[in-house]
Amino acid sequence: MRLILADDSVLLREGLTRLLAEAGHDVVAAVGDAPALLAAVAGHRPDVAVIDVRMPPGHKDEGLRAALEIRARWPEVGVLVLSQYVEQHYAATLLAGPAEGLGYLLKDRVSEVADFLDSLERVRAGGTAFDPEVVRQLLARTSHADPLSRLSPREGEVLAHLAQGLVNAAIAERLHVSASTVEKHVNAIMDKLDLPRDAGYSRRVLAILRYLES
Repeated sequence: MRLILADDSVLLREGLTRLLAEAGHDVVAAVGDAPALLAAVAGHRPDVAVIDVRMPPGHKDEGLRAALEIRARWPEVGVLVLSQYVEQHYAATLLAGPAEGLGYLLKDRVSEVADFLDSLERVRAGGTAFDPEVVRQLLARTSHADPLSRLSPREGEVLAHLAQGLVNAAIAERLHVSASTVEKHVNAIMDKLDLPRDAGYSRRVLAILRYLES
């Protein structure tokens, strides 16, 4: 996998570069600010760009805005956003668009190497990789005012796992239920949220993406 890393922390960039190289991946560029990130993506067209939310010069939302520009200009490039905390507004802005090839993880997850590498693979393959804590806080953010409040607690759990990019069998294993039970919950979620059955590849995550700004 060809990757670009964008983070203003030199130590984090070097650590991730070494970790990814040991896993057999090629870090074609490692940069510290948003303009350098955009230039690197334009020049290298990586499989995935791993991007910090807050970067120079303002240390606010430069990374997020660069991620949105990458999504618009180079939709074939996967985007995995890293953040120190759950930036609810920033996450909602990013996730309001198409879900294909998109991830949002807390930086703490990087220390869980196997999970981090698995998230990268899912994003490269066009899937999603959302941190469970990000999903939990975004669901809480919207539950008071939108159709997500129609879901039962168990359906909310299933939805959170769906948003992480897990298939039904993996969800069943985590929740200690049968795959058919998970399928019933998924169908109930889609019905309660009035999602059409022919919504396309992103139907399984539309349940959170469509209503994040409601």
